[in-house]
Amino acid sequence: MSQSAFDRLGPAFPQRAPWGTATKLRAWQQEALDLYLSSAPRDFLAVATPGAGKTTFALRVASELLHARVVRRVIVVAPTEHLKVQWADAAAKVGIQLDPGLGGRKRGRSRQYDGVAVTYAGVAAAMLSYQTMTANFDTLVILDEVHHAGDALAWGDAVRDSFQYATRRLMLTGTPFRSDENPIPFVTYVEGRGGEKVSRADYTYGYAEALRDHVVRPVVFMNYGGPMRWRTKSGDTVEANLGELLTKDVSAQAWRTALDPKGEWISAVLRAADKRLSEVRRHVPDAGGLVIATNQTNARAYARVLESITGTKPTVVLSDDAGASARIDEFSASDERWMVAVRMVSEGVDVPRLAVGVYATATSTPLFFAQAVGRFVRTRRRGEVATVFLPTVPIVLAHAFSLERQRDHVLGRRRASEEMDVWAEAEALLEAANRREAASDDLMGAFEALDSAATFDHVLFDSQQFGMHAVPTSDDEADYLGLPGLLEPDQITHLLRERQRRQVRRHERSERRERVTPEVSLHRALAARRKELNTLVSQYARVKGVPHSHVHAELRRQCGGPALAAATTDQVEARITMIRGWHGRG
Repeated sequence: MSQSAFDRLGPAFPQRAPWGTATKLRAWQQEALDLYLSSAPRDFLAVATPGAGKTTFALRVASELLHARVVRRVIVVAPTEHLKVQWADAAAKVGIQLDPGLGGRKRGRSRQYDGVAVTYAGVAAAMLSYQTMTANFDTLVILDEVHHAGDALAWGDAVRDSFQYATRRLMLTGTPFRSDENPIPFVTYVEGRGGEKVSRADYTYGYAEALRDHVVRPVVFMNYGGPMRWRTKSGDTVEANLGELLTKDVSAQAWRTALDPKGEWISAVLRAADKRLSEVRRHVPDAGGLVIATNQTNARAYARVLESITGTKPTVVLSDDAGASARIDEFSASDERWMVAVRMVSEGVDVPRLAVGVYATATSTPLFFAQAVGRFVRTRRRGEVATVFLPTVPIVLAHAFSLERQRDHVLGRRRASEEMDVWAEAEALLEAANRREAASDDLMGAFEALDSAATFDHVLFDSQQFGMHAVPTSDDEADYLGLPGLLEPDQITHLLRERQRRQVRRHERSERRERVTPEVSLHRALAARRKELNTLVSQYARVKGVPHSHVHAELRRQCGGPALAAATTDQVEARITMIRGWHGRG
């Protein structure tokens, strides 16, 4: 296979190469390749953020090893049927022919193939066959999204036994490792400071580095909260505001109330997301949107809501549908606006034109969140911006803030460190629900969603917060939804600050027009201003991850005066002005 054949693949299959990298490996890919070839390891773990080009890197390694006759066969293990076909298509572009098994095992395998592409489940079902193959031929095994080998002891044992005789093993992952303690085969673990075992990558390329190198898109998070009301199994009616610091059970039920297809919250968010998609398509005409749903029932219902908004039926992809993979391919090659899916596009599936997402799922683990956001960061040309709409749930916002954080797999983690880890709460919150897809439906049946409403909360970008509470369809919301679809990161920050200043000025003018008159009682005027202050404090505390009381205490220290309950109108007004300034600084 020639270098020219390899160049046809581009740095990140299957999309067009981003600006400035069309005919050569990206810097990180070349650096990782040089390290691999110089060290010639039997096992090598490469951790690279989604969209960075792990497939291209791995196929370049395979090409070099085949050309040097270090190996004679290549086996790619992928999480899903769709991905193994995608790997076979990518490999064919560089002259490596992989059999994805579409013809059926009983029909045999042509001698023309250089190897196979198989799922982790497929390895577990034919362990002896793969063990024999690697024992009889010098083989490179590529384990894509290798954390799946830790999904279950059976899968891990199957991978270990099947490929124990492999000549080379190349492991890839683009998302945080799992939180369980099943060791991942062929991954090296070292002892941490607390005695726990921590995975060690041979090469790491994170989101922050990829954003700096213009390899991935910057992600703008649009966050929506609002009041929720539901009835518990015991018949009690509960009201809560999405995003408030609540108990786990109340927070989970408020979240699910927001996601109820019959409620106003999801309709308002989908309408805002479609408006954002229209703005992006002014600059990126084929940009598409993706709604990630909790379960199949909700996915179908969201599709009907989108159809009522856009007048066009969106593509619906369900994980147990035989035609799901073909529909993803068709959507990727088209210019249709929306796709709604449950799990088929949560990891590894490349739809490069996805630019707007709605995280309409109750799954809260950092692993799933990173996988979901990874669907939108794959860049095709410099300046493209990704926008993801989120419910204002504290643990989801924590994941968004921690997008640039690297995370290793830890075995034997101490309980004390778990309590200090913001990720641990996410993993515990819906641990049972994440074990099987149907669990979400079971939880939904534990209460009855009554009604919901949406409010635009704020924008997160580069770990900074912009904007204030606003109602859907307002000028305040429209300012942020109308960001251009092609921007550099520094331009995004500049425009968000400008829009925030515009929003603050608009509110100040409105307040001057609606200044409290003498006819309004003092207690009502004070109550209104205290409510606004508490809203701003709640928003700021949630974003910064500190208790409300700490924010109030700092305001009181800087502005002077008594506790809020005893503060005068002027004192409350001074604190409102100050915290608005804090919001403006991000």
